[in-house]
Amino acid sequence: MTRLHKSYFFAGVLTLLLSTNSCTNLDETLYSQIDANKFYNNRQEILSGVLRPYTHANAWMAPTAQNSYWRLNELSADQLAWPQKGRHGYDDAQWIRLHGHSWVYTENDVWDPWSLIFTGIGFCNSTLGDFERVDFAKAGVSEQEKAAFVAELKVFRAYHYMKLMDLYGNVPIVTVVGQPLSPPTAPRAEVFAFVEKELKENVDLLPNLSKALIGRLTKAAGYSMLAELYLNAQVWSGTPRWDDCIAVCDKISKGETGGLNGIPTLDTDLLSTYNNTNDNSKEALFQLTYDYQATPTRCGWNSDFYHFAQRLIYDGDANGNNGVVVIPSAYDVFKDNDLRKSTWMLIGPQFQAADPTKPVLGTEEYRDKQLVFVKEIRRASENKTSSTMIDGEENSGARFNKYRPGRQSEAKYWSNDWILYRLTDIYFYKAEALMRKNGGSAVPEAVQLINDVRKRAFRPADVAKEAYTAATLTLPELLAERSREFIFEGKRRTDMVRFGAFTTASWWDHQPTDKTKELFPIPQRQLAANPNLVQNPGYPAK
Repeated sequence: MTRLHKSYFFAGVLTLLLSTNSCTNLDETLYSQIDANKFYNNRQEILSGVLRPYTHANAWMAPTAQNSYWRLNELSADQLAWPQKGRHGYDDAQWIRLHGHSWVYTENDVWDPWSLIFTGIGFCNSTLGDFERVDFAKAGVSEQEKAAFVAELKVFRAYHYMKLMDLYGNVPIVTVVGQPLSPPTAPRAEVFAFVEKELKENVDLLPNLSKALIGRLTKAAGYSMLAELYLNAQVWSGTPRWDDCIAVCDKISKGETGGLNGIPTLDTDLLSTYNNTNDNSKEALFQLTYDYQATPTRCGWNSDFYHFAQRLIYDGDANGNNGVVVIPSAYDVFKDNDLRKSTWMLIGPQFQAADPTKPVLGTEEYRDKQLVFVKEIRRASENKTSSTMIDGEENSGARFNKYRPGRQSEAKYWSNDWILYRLTDIYFYKAEALMRKNGGSAVPEAVQLINDVRKRAFRPADVAKEAYTAATLTLPELLAERSREFIFEGKRRTDMVRFGAFTTASWWDHQPTDKTKELFPIPQRQLAANPNLVQNPGYPAK
């Protein structure tokens, strides 16, 4: 089995990527360079070009300590926040602005995801441009495999554009490095049409998902992207595409696009999809792959999520910045008998995994006292009751526990793959599309799809009484159930926008905001570099 992070290559293409930033000075000092015309001599070298965008992807697709798509999509929504905790976490109020929807177009939170995603597009464009000059037959690559490699890059590029369109709406479309130098803004509907065209023209050129292709763009991944595109079509293009979403979901569910471990089926427990052996998951459709035993690379969620002493909780080797927590109102959306509440979040007194008789001790307000995570975000050590983004302590908020690295002694310690699409996504996509086709009311098939997922969140004795009916599965309840099922997975803002709740709802330390906040602004430094860009409504034009 090939893991994508075992082998990767960068063949001096950095200067080419700058075209997406519309700079006028492209002079760069190159410390190492390989002429593309002299490089792609065999299948392995060609494959290294195909894989290059994947090695960059963990920078923006997962919570890995960068201002990523993940951070914008979660920390602006109604589940997670990075509150100030005593002397830590104020960070120039950037997390406060995200939570309150008061971000500005000059800050790195807005700029970095734009830069990271367009850099990924640059990697795709650069390799596609190189391939136009490669003699694939001479390199021992068949026409069929060549077509699959090209399709893989185009599908991945389309995924980048889908996420850019989600965050920023109207963005420039660039498919050739450096052409044009200052690309104009394309309307969101045009970007949607481009993404759909790229996916539809290329997805069937991809191979079916199999264990040998874990982490690669396959039919399962490509059709999952199409399903997401169609689910959000009304927001992104102005025209609903519910029937198209349902048809694509059926194709995946029937196993027509392959599976990681046989025909895709729901994992029967709450941890198999996320643990350090989740390459054996039955339901994973597309994931960022990691093999920490073979490479120095792992999914570094600890930086955003872990307490300063959290390595002791797992018998691990990494602590974190004590940053992201579950806000109180999001924690309360889970019933106490919902196993997701106790399984996917850490709460209460913490003990050392290496010796469960020993408590984990605090390092700040609770120095030398047992660390006890609480749902409240307030200065309890000072007997204060105020609960806002500046009122936290080191133990404030329930904590991330969905992905568990295991202990250092385990054979697959911290080799968890980060899941981007799973069969559960497809069940929820189809159920929502069915409901929206039916005027927002649940039909029996939609109820069954959600109940099929939901039953693993309860003990057998509770499953029947916690099952939805056509009367109880309303659209607002579906949004709430999505919050429970997909917590921490980077999907929440997109969901809230689709349900009309992102700028209209109140939660914890957040009040409704203007509808223009459904999009982030085009970053100021991009506007300064490229006069052909048009700012989104509600933000400064220069």
